[in-house]
Amino acid sequence: MQYEALTIPDVVLITPKLFEDERGFFFESFRQNEFEKHCGCYHFVQDNHSASSQGVLRGLHYQLKYPQGKLVRVTKGTVFDVAVDLRVNSDTYGHWVGRTLDDQNKQMLWVPPGFAHGFYVISEYAEFQYKCTEYYVPDDQYAIAWNDEDIGIIWPLSGESPLILSEKDKNAKEWKMITHNNKY
Repeated sequence: MQYEALTIPDVVLITPKLFEDERGFFFESFRQNEFEKHCGCYHFVQDNHSASSQGVLRGLHYQLKYPQGKLVRVTKGTVFDVAVDLRVNSDTYGHWVGRTLDDQNKQMLWVPPGFAHGFYVISEYAEFQYKCTEYYVPDDQYAIAWNDEDIGIIWPLSGESPLILSEKDKNAKEWKMITHNNKY
């Protein structure tokens, strides 16, 4: 696998080596020792799998007491995936990075603990899978507005399909309203 640190160096784009022939394909999607070498020593405790239709935007989600690191990938379709640095002592605090992940490039994105995470579904349908370093704790789930002007994420929104948000994401707070509660 190839590991590429992005403009926020702790966020890493992982491109697997794909072996294809007339039967189909094979690739290694995770190897602990290589992951530790390039991303750090983390232990995954939970795997999640979601399906979404075109126009769904999930996020920007984060946790305070039990921050989750997430190794994300798309197994069907195409999404634009985003990480926002919430670590107050970081040189990239408040900055974001985004990448298009799909079932063709098979790339993965490592989003460390201390980041807000979200994605937007570009294709007609997408399946999204991710490994987490902490268990899901319902009372420790928060959201920042996906369109917060202070963060300034440039989402590749399609005018062809309506934007679909959960109630939680519709009511998410602005960046300036949540920063005083941040402990990272």
